[in-house]
Amino acid sequence: MNTTQAPLTPRTTTRWTSTHTIGDAITPASGTSMPPYRGRQCPRIRDVNAPDKLFAHAVYPLHRRLRAWPYGSRLTLLALTLLLTTFRTPAQDIRIHSHNDYLRTVPFYQAYAQQVASIEADVWAVATTDDLLVAHERSGLADTLTLDEAYIRPLVNLFKRNNGRAWRNSDKTLSLLIDLKTPVHPTLDRLANALKRYPAVFDPAVNPMAVRVIVSGVPPNEETLDNTPAFISFDGTLVDYTPAQRERIAMISLDFGNYSQWNGKGSPVAAEREKLEAAIAQVHALGKPIRFWGTPDGITAWNTFYTLGVDYINTDAPEDCAAYFRHFHKKNYMIMDDSLPPTSSKKEERIDDVAHAKRLDRTTAGFHGFRRNALQLSKDIDIYRPTYRNDGAATTVKNVILLIGDGMGLAQVCAADAVNHGLSLLQLKHVGLVNTTAEDAFTTDSAAAGSALATGKKHHNRHIAVSADGHINPSLTDLFYDNGYACGVVTLGNIADATPAAFYGHALDRDNSDAITAFLRDGKLTLLNGSGMATLTDRFDNLDLVAALQPRYTFLSSVDDIAQTDGKVICIDERMDDAATEASLPLLADATRAAVQKLAAAGRGKGFFLMVEGAKIDYAGHANSLPGSILETLSFDLAVAEALRFADSNGETLVIVTADHETGGLTLVDGNQAAGLITAHYMTDDHTPIRVPLFAYGPHAGAFGGTYENTQLFHIIKEVTGIK
Repeated sequence: MNTTQAPLTPRTTTRWTSTHTIGDAITPASGTSMPPYRGRQCPRIRDVNAPDKLFAHAVYPLHRRLRAWPYGSRLTLLALTLLLTTFRTPAQDIRIHSHNDYLRTVPFYQAYAQQVASIEADVWAVATTDDLLVAHERSGLADTLTLDEAYIRPLVNLFKRNNGRAWRNSDKTLSLLIDLKTPVHPTLDRLANALKRYPAVFDPAVNPMAVRVIVSGVPPNEETLDNTPAFISFDGTLVDYTPAQRERIAMISLDFGNYSQWNGKGSPVAAEREKLEAAIAQVHALGKPIRFWGTPDGITAWNTFYTLGVDYINTDAPEDCAAYFRHFHKKNYMIMDDSLPPTSSKKEERIDDVAHAKRLDRTTAGFHGFRRNALQLSKDIDIYRPTYRNDGAATTVKNVILLIGDGMGLAQVCAADAVNHGLSLLQLKHVGLVNTTAEDAFTTDSAAAGSALATGKKHHNRHIAVSADGHINPSLTDLFYDNGYACGVVTLGNIADATPAAFYGHALDRDNSDAITAFLRDGKLTLLNGSGMATLTDRFDNLDLVAALQPRYTFLSSVDDIAQTDGKVICIDERMDDAATEASLPLLADATRAAVQKLAAAGRGKGFFLMVEGAKIDYAGHANSLPGSILETLSFDLAVAEALRFADSNGETLVIVTADHETGGLTLVDGNQAAGLITAHYMTDDHTPIRVPLFAYGPHAGAFGGTYENTQLFHIIKEVTGIK
C-alpha cells in the first residue's frame, strides 16, 4: 500500500529541526540543501549549507582513522563520502510510520502508545454514508470503522486531555497520513470538512502542536491545491514540482520495489544499495524527508533503513519497531576522534541521561548507574601483543591469575573488539567454552557461577561456596593458601558481591555480607581490593570487623598505595564502585599491576593466586547500556594486558580469562568495522544461560581448550599447578 509518513509542515528555513524524536536527536526539515549527516556528531554543526565545515568536522576524523588501510596512502574524498553514507550515528531523529495502522488489533492506540511519528489510514467514500470508511480493501467496508470513530474522535479527546498536544508535556508532533482509495471528489472534500470542525487539533496555523495531516494518492496539481485547505499537505514522489507544489509536499514516499528486491535478510546487494542511496540523496536535496513503502519489516530492515538515512521507518509492527529504537543511544557506540572540537549544546545536556541497573543485590544496589555523557572515549585503548613465551608449554606453573568478566559473554567481547579495533584478550590462542548453569536452575546467578569457578562444585543460586545442605566448599583461595601461596582478590566493585565473595567467604545467601566478610578473619588473603567499606562497618551483627582485622591487615583507601605497603592489605577504594569513564578506565589495570607486584613479593618464591573481577560489565547488561558495557569491557581488557605483561616477564604464570555468565542477552545487529561503530540490542535485563568464552595463556594453557562445565576450571587449575 502506498503510504507516506508524516513530517512537519513545509518550512523555508535552512536547518534540520524536528519536534519529534525517539532517539533524542536532530532531523532535517525542509529547505536544506544537503542530506542529513550520517557520521559522527554532525548534529553539532548547525550550518549544514557549509560543505567545507561538514567535511572538516565529519570526514576528517574518519580520514585519520582510515589512512592506515592497505588500499593506498589515503582514501579519496569520494570514497570517504561513500563510507559516511554507510552508517549513521544515533544522534539523529528516529521517526516511525505505522503502515496500514487500521489493521492493528487495536487501531490507532497501539501506535499512539509508542509515540510514533506517523499513523496511516486508508479511507473510502461511499454512497451509503457521508462518513469516510477505513479499510484495506473494498471487500472490508461492510464491517469497518469510520475515520471519525477510529482516528478523529480519539485524537480530539486526547488533545483535550493533553492541553492541546498529542502527548502531555511533550513537544512531539503526530502526523496522520490519509491514503485516498476513492476519487479525490468527494473523498478529499469529506476529509477536509471532517477536520475543519477541530482546528485546534488539525490546523498548525491555529495550534503549532496540531496533528499534521497528509494525503496520499492525490496529485498536488493546481486544481487540487486551490481546493484543499492549507492545513492539509501532500505526499509526493520523485517528479518535477512547481515551487507552489513543492511547498505543499510534506514528504516523499517511494515504492521500495522500484529500487531493490531485498527481503530484509543480510543486506541489500551493492547495486541496489547504490540506487537506494541515490534516491535518498535526491529527496534530501529537495529538502524533504523520505519514506519507502512496500519494504521488508524487522530489526535488520529497520536498522538498515535508519543507517541509509531514511527519515521515516515504515513498519507493520510499530510496538516492536519502537522498542528497538527506544533509548537507541544506549545501543550504539563509537570512539570519538579527538580532532572534533569540544562543543556542547543544551539539547545534548538534556539527553545526558543515566542508565540504571535495576537487578542488583543488596551490596551493589547503591550503584549510581551509567551516565551517558561520561561514557565517551576519545581514543582506542592500547592492545598488548604477547610474546607467547612458554605459551602452552608443559612447564611449571608458579602463579595463576584468573580474570573474570562478570556478565561478559562473547557478544560483549565482540562489541568491544569492534569499537577498539582489537583487544588484548583476543590475542590469546587457547580458547574454551564454559557452561554456566547452576545446580538448581538453568540460568545461573553470580553466586552460583562464581562459587562453581572458585570451588569446582555446582551450587544453588544465591549460595556463596556453600552446598545446599550448608556444607562449606573450599575455594581455590583455601587450597592455594594451604599450599603456601600468597592469595589476592581484586574487584572493580563491592568486595562482598557474589563473585569476589566466593573466593574468600561462605554463606547460604549472597546478601548476607556479614557472614561472608567474617571469613576475612581467617587471614588467608594477602590482598583484598575493591569498594564497599560499609560492608565492614555498617553491620547487622554489630561486629567491629575493622578492629578485628587491624592486627593482621593494613587498611588503605587508594589503589596507588598497595604496592608500597608492607604486609597484608585491605584496600577499599570507593572509586571502584563507580562506572568507568575515560579518566578512570585504567583503574582496574592499576589495581591488577599493584596486586601482582605485592603478591609476587609475598609469595616468597612459592608463587601466588590472584582473582581479578571486572564487575560492572554485568551492571551494564542489567542496565541495557551498550556504551557502559564497552567501557567496562575495555577497562577489564586493560587489566588482562597487565596480567599478560607479567606472564611474559617471568614465564611461569598462567593467565585465565573467562566470565561467570552472560548478562542482557546482547545481540550485535550491525556496525561499521572501519569506523569502529557497533549497534547492538539487548533482549533481557537479566542473566542468560548461554555458554561463555574462556581464554588461557602461559604454561599448560592448552589444558583449557574445549567445552566443559564451569566446575572444571577448578580441577584443571589444580591439575596443572599440582596443588592438593
